[in-house]
Amino acid sequence: MAKKSSKKSKPTSSTIALNKKARHEYHIEEKIEAGLSLMGWEVKSLREGKVNLTEGFIQIKDGEAYLHGVTITPLNTASTHVVADPLRLRKLLLKRRELDRLIGLVERQGYSMIPTALYWKKAWVKLEFGLGKGKKQHDKRDDAKQRDWDREKARVMKGSKR
Repeated sequence: MAKKSSKKSKPTSSTIALNKKARHEYHIEEKIEAGLSLMGWEVKSLREGKVNLTEGFIQIKDGEAYLHGVTITPLNTASTHVVADPLRLRKLLLKRRELDRLIGLVERQGYSMIPTALYWKKAWVKLEFGLGKGKKQHDKRDDAKQRDWDREKARVMKGSKR
């Protein structure tokens, strides 16, 4: 019999969480990657996948970008000497040039910054956020119709190839 290797298998996906609601609510024109300033208990919770991005948004305050509304649920085994606040503000790690460009887009052109994904990049946690503008109700209906038509078209084409 062959010996099993003692190496641990790496997870197939480095994605921690996705915000599927963002595509429905906003026209996302550009995606940007940023690092996050996290505490130890938050990293442990992220390894378990206990995060919710759906209500999150990014706000610029005093020349820095902060992540609001993202819930990272603390583990039961979190340290007793640390007060774990699941909704605390988390600073985004961006270069000054990137921050200045984002400030200009948000303040002058009316863009919103919406977190779309949270993932591992080597040993670091990265946040992907999109620059976008909110959709109106009729835009959402048009997107739903287009999605349904694409699905129906794929069904018809699959059936006609037989």
